[in-house]
Amino acid sequence: MAYPMGLPEWDTVKLALDSIDNLKGMTVAKQVLGCNDTSLWVAGKEFERGQLVSDRLGKNEKTKVIAKLQPKGGGPPGREPAVSEEERKAMMAHYFKRQEELKRLTEAEDDDYLNSQWADPKEMKHGLQGLASVQAPGFR
Repeated sequence: MAYPMGLPEWDTVKLALDSIDNLKGMTVAKQVLGCNDTSLWVAGKEFERGQLVSDRLGKNEKTKVIAKLQPKGGGPPGREPAVSEEERKAMMAHYFKRQEELKRLTEAEDDDYLNSQWADPKEMKHGLQGLASVQAPGFR
């Protein structure tokens, strides 16, 4: 969200930018990191002070970069999962259904398909000759 007229006076970001003293008594004050005791992490590597992102990642403007701030000496931040929890649950449900279907198919007799009409070896011959719907008198 953009504020062309500037951030509102009540916004916690504005309060933090003005002075850390404005945040006293708020829970956000515990999450504020000082500039001297913070390190920037990108792609699992720590940036040194004065190093540009373009020095490490190039100057492609279309590259999406996720950077995280960590307390200095705290080690790299935890990696984000490749898929969300909802997507993981949906994939697990799909794989479970597929596994059950395959199990059911292996337990079924292998010759079940031979009784179907599409597996009749003479069906194509009768269809091409036009004899598929011909019936003898007295037969149903």
